[in-house]
Amino acid sequence: MLYAFELSDKLLGYIESKYGQSARSRLELWQRLATTPSQLSTEDKLNQVNRFFNTTQFKSDLQHWGQEDYWATPVELLATNGGDCEDYSIAKYFTLKTMGVPVDKLRITYVKAIRLNQAHMVLAYYETPSSEPLILDNLISDIKPASKRTDLVPVYSFNGDGLWLSKQRGQGKRIGEAGKLSRWVDLNTRLLDDLK
Repeated sequence: MLYAFELSDKLLGYIESKYGQSARSRLELWQRLATTPSQLSTEDKLNQVNRFFNTTQFKSDLQHWGQEDYWATPVELLATNGGDCEDYSIAKYFTLKTMGVPVDKLRITYVKAIRLNQAHMVLAYYETPSSEPLILDNLISDIKPASKRTDLVPVYSFNGDGLWLSKQRGQGKRIGEAGKLSRWVDLNTRLLDDLK
């Protein structure tokens, strides 16, 4: 599913009235980033998007939304200037997709963060189906190959095209459609509403 990326004046006005001018400015910066000319290299796109979203404040879902697990849209993340690991990963995914990075090269990946001893989410970029993925993460600012992220153990990954079980650090075994993930379906519906 492709998203036409143009934040309406109505949405920007609403965000500004509810969250202030700085929230509107963050959304306008995001729109400029997402519509950056396509002649940028993929590496530049990955780095710019990773840096942009990693400046957002980390807030747990319970603290921020009053729920155990809430997947925020990029608009919600930037309007409130807060989110947790899946919110960063989702925002990076949709932004890179809008910038022309093919969906089949992007996977939102659920991992176990060993040092934190907790579940975590990152965005993985695969140059080719058999290449080692690069990991975009809110825990560190640098994008590193998965082999350099021994602190993360992959569990499963997904994108708009499918769902994969990851028993090792590769593509994993396809186990179905991303539509099996109710939070993903709900997020996509809300994102379409945001961008109307």
